[in-house]
Amino acid sequence: MGTTVGLRERKKAETRQAVHEAALRLVVEHGLDAVTVESIADAAHISRRTFSNYFAGKEDALLYGEEQRVRTLTEQIRARPPGETAWQALCAAAGELLENVGEPEREWAQRTRLAKQHPSLLARQLANLAALERDLAEAVAGRESPVPPRLLAAAFMTVMRLAQHLWIEEEQARTMREVVLETLDQMARSFT
Repeated sequence: MGTTVGLRERKKAETRQAVHEAALRLVVEHGLDAVTVESIADAAHISRRTFSNYFAGKEDALLYGEEQRVRTLTEQIRARPPGETAWQALCAAAGELLENVGEPEREWAQRTRLAKQHPSLLARQLANLAALERDLAEAVAGRESPVPPRLLAAAFMTVMRLAQHLWIEEEQARTMREVVLETLDQMARSFT
């Protein structure tokens, strides 16, 4: 029975990921307004009904990858050694996540960022950001920090966003991981 449940959950995760990738590709190519749930379902080789079993709408499908990375990051922070400060745990978990995810293409990242600036996505992203900050604050609560956990989490998220924008905009051949870790290191002087 355990194998069946594991296989079923793995298949569901694969379907969610396929739908997310199809949504992202279509939105980057055609813009959010031109993409329908039906076109995403077709591109993912599923029915409209199956799409609805996984996502409430195209915005949910589009933002799924970010939400998964956030969950992974929070889990990695909670798994960090208890002797690390809150900032050290955040930075180490970010480095792990970037190492495991792999390096995105700069042009693809730029187009994705622009596609996600659509007004209907911005409100959802802000809500996700607020939830992430709460989750990160809970994950580092109890660790040594010169500032409250919620402030630390908000500063961390700001640094991560800035580092990603810097990486996209710069002409150098540095990896995103290098830029993120350097930017976190610069900010760390305030939190260590």
